[in-house]
Amino acid sequence: MTMTTTDMTTTGAAGVRTLPPPTHPVPAPASDRVSVAVYAEDLILRTGVVQQLRRRPEIELIPDEEADSAQVSLVVVDMVNEPAVQLLHRLQRNTATRTGLVVGYFEAGALQTLIEYGVAAVLRRGEADQDRLVHLVTAIAKGEGVLPGDLLGKLMDHVSSLHRSVLDPRGLSLSTLTTREAEMIRLVSEGYGTAEIAQKTSYSERTVKNVLHEVATRLNLRNRAHAVGYAMRHGLI
Repeated sequence: MTMTTTDMTTTGAAGVRTLPPPTHPVPAPASDRVSVAVYAEDLILRTGVVQQLRRRPEIELIPDEEADSAQVSLVVVDMVNEPAVQLLHRLQRNTATRTGLVVGYFEAGALQTLIEYGVAAVLRRGEADQDRLVHLVTAIAKGEGVLPGDLLGKLMDHVSSLHRSVLDPRGLSLSTLTTREAEMIRLVSEGYGTAEIAQKTSYSERTVKNVLHEVATRLNLRNRAHAVGYAMRHGLI
């Protein structure tokens, strides 16, 4: 399978392509819509996602030539193989978009790969009905991470193996995060949203957002899921 990285056109029967602009877009205020580019492994996968998203006024489907300007890049694949990883790597370099994944089969070892490439949210294809797809896309656009419960559990299970010995050669230590930052990222890792974190920590939602933004900026992280993965890999939470 070959994934294109320039014109987003199909290469062979299993190539990756972005979805075309919707034939009959649903009118909605531009400021209330999330712009989405879909990268699908084949026509069947693409058609299913297109049919679900194009019916919703919250979503603006982006044509091929504007795909790099989308708020959300939604990658739909059977499994996280090498061509999928190459595409995720290319999307990671585009700071204009955040990436979500809809996947059929998910190998345990793929979770860390997705975090490293800045994938903000994951949804299993068997669970990808219209409401869950829209929830995934809107959460990504807000800078939030979404993982199925079992995958989040697997991520947490790796904490014990990610000991202090994995701190990188630049001398990272627990002081890389303040106590407040570590606590908020820990709550993110447990699946809490901004409002819930604010309630649990007795800070305002604005403060929570500012703290998480500061961590992401300081450590060059793309989103909350990336921050959780970084903190766990380096033994910071």
